[in-house]
Amino acid sequence: MIWLVITLALAGIEIVSLDLLFGMLAVGAVAGLATSFTPAGAAVQVVVAAIVGLLMIFLVRPVAIRHLRKGPPGRRTNVDALLGASALALEAVDSSSGLVKIGGDVWTARTMDADTVIQAGENVSVALIDGATAVVTRDEVV
Repeated sequence: MIWLVITLALAGIEIVSLDLLFGMLAVGAVAGLATSFTPAGAAVQVVVAAIVGLLMIFLVRPVAIRHLRKGPPGRRTNVDALLGASALALEAVDSSSGLVKIGGDVWTARTMDADTVIQAGENVSVALIDGATAVVTRDEVV
């Protein structure tokens, strides 16, 4: 019964932490639980639980984490994916206000310097994201 309580406690901590550490230890506790059904004593159960838990941490956890984080190298997400994106000025954009459409979303925008004013309908590029405001520059004509 003690092994079951330990397993459930470790699994609960894993659910909260999502670190794959306590989940590996919970598997070790399950091994201790399985050993308790044999004639082995408590000391053997603890040793089996410790060995299985450590093996899980050092052998299985790195592989599991690598698979969870799998994705193309250099993949940008969230606002980082917007950097360099093309946008359309929906209204005049100056150094303090404006609106642009990035993809399908409308963002408040401003220019990088005080001298630049971008007119509605011009194409711009996102230079950076400052909070909820896109800082944009005029697209260079090639």
